Amino acid sequence: MVGGPSSEAEISRMSGSEVAKALSSLGHEVFSLELDRNLVENLKKLAPEVVFVALHGRPGEDGTVQGVLEILGLPYTGSGVLGSALAIDKLSSKKIFRAEGLETANYIFFSETEWREEPSRLKRAVAELGYPVVVKPVAQGSSVGVSLVRTEKELPKAMELAFIYDPTVIVEERIEGREIQVGVIGNYSLLPLPPIEIRPKKEIFDFEAKYTPELAEEITPAPLSQELTQEAQSIATRAYRALSCRGFARVDMFLTKNDKFLVSEVNTIPGLTANSLFPKEAQAAGISFPELCQMLIDLALEEQKTRQRRQRA
Repeated sequence: MVGGPSSEAEISRMSGSEVAKALSSLGHEVFSLELDRNLVENLKKLAPEVVFVALHGRPGEDGTVQGVLEILGLPYTGSGVLGSALAIDKLSSKKIFRAEGLETANYIFFSETEWREEPSRLKRAVAELGYPVVVKPVAQGSSVGVSLVRTEKELPKAMELAFIYDPTVIVEERIEGREIQVGVIGNYSLLPLPPIEIRPKKEIFDFEAKYTPELAEEITPAPLSQELTQEAQSIATRAYRALSCRGFARVDMFLTKNDKFLVSEVNTIPGLTANSLFPKEAQAAGISFPELCQMLIDLALEEQKTRQRRQRA
């Protein structure tokens, strides 16, 4: 399943195309299905054995589509309704991380209404956090609507951009550190993949840098000590479980100069394009892209069987 109304629809189609090629090479019969108003009707006509969800952003990554698939009784790849909804919401994620003892960057958040009614108070709150800061829509993927803000003068423009994509904005302290990402595969028994390090040639790893190869250096596996590698993988699995993820996800974090990991966010449907990070991590673990896609299909079917057993109990 690909496409949809989100700003990441075209990336979704690219992911879906790569997945379709991989699964076809394994002998599967694959149909590409666009997320549109005819979704339910088309799913009933096709009656697929499993739905590979290659959607990015809302409503394909926030639990909405997952809820429709569960109502229809169709197995699907990736996290369920709860895990999807929690992971896409950066504010909920951060609250859960802290409750689980996972460290994350300091932050504040507020709604568009609060910003319009009390801009002076909120500007003071951001100043107390300390410039530079990173302004993000609360529930958006691929760094869409994200800005690095160095001074108060730059803040209003960043806010207006973020509010285009979400009615709530989160403002984080800018972390000076290495960008480390760890993929995780599994439902109950988890396989953390080798960490990858991102070295953006821009100040932040934004949408453009993520999908333009020459704008970021990606090192797989990340040049970390064995101890730090294991710690990163342990933190990734803890974050994955904390948000009730399943199937697969990518956990993004920062490694500070003091060798402390700060969890940033969890992406429950990471990109699966030729330039995407998750397949590169899998390859570093000896898992080819077709094998990865098959693993995700198998995990979807495993979860469906588990759900059916619980319903019968």
